[in-house]
Amino acid sequence: MGSTSDEELVRRVCAGETALFEVLMRRNNARVYRAVRALLRDEDEAEDVMQQAYVLAFTHLEQFKGSARFSTWLLRIAVNEALLHLRKRSRLVSLDGGADDVLEAGMKLVERNTPDPERQSAEREFVRLLEATIDALPASSRVVLMLREVDGLSTAETAEVLSVSQDVVKTRLHRARELLREEMENRLEDQLEEVFSFLAPRCDRVVAAVMSRLGMH
Repeated sequence: MGSTSDEELVRRVCAGETALFEVLMRRNNARVYRAVRALLRDEDEAEDVMQQAYVLAFTHLEQFKGSARFSTWLLRIAVNEALLHLRKRSRLVSLDGGADDVLEAGMKLVERNTPDPERQSAEREFVRLLEATIDALPASSRVVLMLREVDGLSTAETAEVLSVSQDVVKTRLHRARELLREEMENRLEDQLEEVFSFLAPRCDRVVAAVMSRLGMH
């Protein structure tokens, strides 16, 4: 189904090929998860809300008119469900405030050119640090970051998903980047002493090489 658009799949699902809804879910799972997870900060709750959002989307699929991309329509349902979940657990989050808010655009992890255990370990640690930093940001920042910088939605699409103006999206994204940069700097300062740590694999390689050159291996 790779060449079939989401919108065409929606039409076919509405026409009776309901099994194709699985394709729509698999195509959109990652972006829906990121948006919901950004608001809830809990993986298990995010999965529950995703399921509810998909059920709602399937139930009301005929209401999708195609004026926007299906992914945008679906994300709006998912975000609304996440906000409803937050209210139910008495953690009301407002997304209509001023400039509260996420990732330096284009922040990239170290390229994985070789299966270096130390590099992979460092990457995992960086990802964990980045996720923890994002979790510490205000909800509106987290969700704008996920939609704009990670999922690649346009400003207009993000505004539609969040039911705000494009200017609000731009303001939040700008503030979000600043907050993320500041928070990352603060967290990294506490870990500078661990930079270029001499991990066991490197230690073993150096010792083995020296012992060999000294004829003691």
